[in-house]
Amino acid sequence: MIDTHSHLSKRLNTTFELPTISKVILAGSNLEDSQENILLARQYPKKILAAVGIHPQENDKDFELLDKLLMENPSIVAVGECGLDFSESYILRDEEIKFRAQISLADKYHKPLIIHARKAVDESIAILHDYKKVVGGVFHCFAGGKKRVPAVLALNENWFIGIDGNITYEIGLEEVVKSVPQDRLILETDSPFLTPVPHRGEQNKPDFVEFIYRKVGTIWGKSFEETEMIVDGNAKRLFQII
Repeated sequence: MIDTHSHLSKRLNTTFELPTISKVILAGSNLEDSQENILLARQYPKKILAAVGIHPQENDKDFELLDKLLMENPSIVAVGECGLDFSESYILRDEEIKFRAQISLADKYHKPLIIHARKAVDESIAILHDYKKVVGGVFHCFAGGKKRVPAVLALNENWFIGIDGNITYEIGLEEVVKSVPQDRLILETDSPFLTPVPHRGEQNKPDFVEFIYRKVGTIWGKSFEETEMIVDGNAKRLFQII
């Protein structure tokens, strides 16, 4: 199993043994977290892979530092999470500047994007249409409903839908999963958030991705082993995991 989106930090007192999964990808929310992701990936190279990025509601704007991190650390697997978030008060111009800067960096270093698009899926897709050479990416914690799935997947063959622990308690997401081709779905915990059933109410952790795999397997009518093979293959393809 591969947790393709997590936020681990020594500040969270998170265990780094991660006994039940093969890899976990750490998403970057800001420059501090991004640098810590790189350090953790160096410390736990068999388990942890680093992404670097700036969340749309973060104030960081040092794109030169983000560029430097990518240049000096070729093992970084993705740029993000980045995108647009219209869930609270926001300044569209500021969010768009950050988003476009990170798309350009992903293009420059041939990295996939981890997209955060909250109440802004259509707008995020529209911006991505301006960048035809982007490697691909994932719409993390997808909340666009099944009607927007085709528009994401049409960006190119290397775009995926990311599903989180809320699939275990939000019935509507089951229809989204059914609408996504099996070779275009990846799974993630978004730890320490969105804890799946049966651990809902606890702090989430990467090992809980198992319950997301099992739920998707039930929706697909496949065994856990079949589901794991398909989903892990998707994640390895997107993030170039050997």
